Amino acid sequence: MLTREQILDAAEDVLRRYGPAKANVVDVARALNVSHGSVYRHFPSKAALREAVAERFLDSMSAPLDGITDARTWFETLMATKRSRARQDPELFATYVNLAHESGDVVHRHVDHLIDSLATIVGDPTTARALILATARFHDPRHAASWAEPGIDDDFEAVWALLAQAIARPASSAHSSAAR
Repeated sequence: MLTREQILDAAEDVLRRYGPAKANVVDVARALNVSHGSVYRHFPSKAALREAVAERFLDSMSAPLDGITDARTWFETLMATKRSRARQDPELFATYVNLAHESGDVVHRHVDHLIDSLATIVGDPTTARALILATARFHDPRHAASWAEPGIDDDFEAVWALLAQAIARPASSAHSSAAR
């Protein structure tokens, strides 16, 4: 019995082999030794299959964050996970990023999941969203080319020092300081 996971595994292999521009459902079916109709029973279209591959990839990026209770550790884990995947297989990482950006809803759900996860640590979704935006250079795949630059870790340290101060300072004192 053909499973969704088997199809996704084969789709990843096909994407790795042919790239996102050339990979298609027939190639995935051929890799599984089934008809393309068998693949379509699980995924109604090529777009749905590509979206599922992107979703699985993004889920694998956020899974290591489960259970972390410290914001700094959460960000370090997020950055390490993404950097590791980008370094291990840069072509496949670029393919996943491409697929994710094609699947805007998948990316939005992923970002919402990250915000919810971080909000449980920092106390509210607004702060979590601001932290994710402020640190995007260090974990957003659009900035992957800069992850190997010398000094990137020092840059994160500097940004984190500012953010940690802001997180630690109660909102009421932040407003009073601004009013002075």
